[in-house]
Amino acid sequence: MLRSLFHCRTLFALLWMTAYMVMSAPVELLAQSTSDSQTRQRSERGAQRISQSRAQSASGRSRLVAGMQVDRDLVYETVNGRDLHLDLYRPPSNQKLPLVIWVHGGGWKSGSKNGAGPSLELLKRGYAVASVEYRLSGEAIFPAAISDCKAAVSFLRLHAGRYQLDPKRFGAWGSSAGGHLVSLMGTTGDDTSFNLHPVSKKVSSEVQAVCNWFGPSDFLRMNDAPGAIDHDSPDSPESRFIGGPIQQNPELVKRANPITYITEKDPPFLHLHGSSDRLVLLSQSELLHAALTDLNVQSELHVVVDGGHGFRGSREPMQAIVGRSMDFFDAILKLQNEAK
Repeated sequence: MLRSLFHCRTLFALLWMTAYMVMSAPVELLAQSTSDSQTRQRSERGAQRISQSRAQSASGRSRLVAGMQVDRDLVYETVNGRDLHLDLYRPPSNQKLPLVIWVHGGGWKSGSKNGAGPSLELLKRGYAVASVEYRLSGEAIFPAAISDCKAAVSFLRLHAGRYQLDPKRFGAWGSSAGGHLVSLMGTTGDDTSFNLHPVSKKVSSEVQAVCNWFGPSDFLRMNDAPGAIDHDSPDSPESRFIGGPIQQNPELVKRANPITYITEKDPPFLHLHGSSDRLVLLSQSELLHAALTDLNVQSELHVVVDGGHGFRGSREPMQAIVGRSMDFFDAILKLQNEAK
């Protein structure tokens, strides 16, 4: 009995001392433990992002077709010693190829030409695809990005013979900020305001079809309803893009608005926009679509039910959304061309 009592007291003392040591541990040690845990979590998240990036790259490779040619990092223009690049993908063919130019999103402040978004699916339908790099807002403000994109179009048209492209069948496809830029490309085909690079002065920067995925149009109307961010903020993507708070620079905003340049000669448009997009409101595509149709420009607006920004949460499968976009290019760049 005495021996058992002794063991109990000893065990109790050890437990009490352990608890005391934990409770009185220096804050720095506890913080270090938390920091280590957070570091591990960040490392795991980073690994997940790398894994996702690799998966996207693998997915991009799976969309390539046998026998295709890929010309990476073609320099389409040089600005103050800074080379601007594009990647050109071409399926095997003995015919001149219709071309679709992909313009990436990222709020005009991030993103990359790498991967070419969903546009590589067009290779299977006999299109060439070009994915374009443009200067981001942290490097150069408006109109740098649109003048870069138009220079890429002119470069590809100037060298259409070298790359087996049909210069009369160029389309443009972009998402979010890229949707805004391709819309501007579509409505400024007959306007030289953004032909600022030498190559754009040599040959036309017009496109014959535009597919706009949830791109902004009128920056001053982006806060019409509560959304994910305050677009009127001085550090909003739109303010950074034009180089100042949008509400204080209405003339600059007007210059950046595709609606400003619409004429009855503009190419056909297809807009796809999620009904639940809180980053770029559906009304942005509605405004552009209405302005185009008012001047009898061919324009179709397809609302993706329950789709958020990037069509997240959509009831419509992404395969169907991409298919609808490719069908649009077929109708304009293939069927209409064959009918002429």
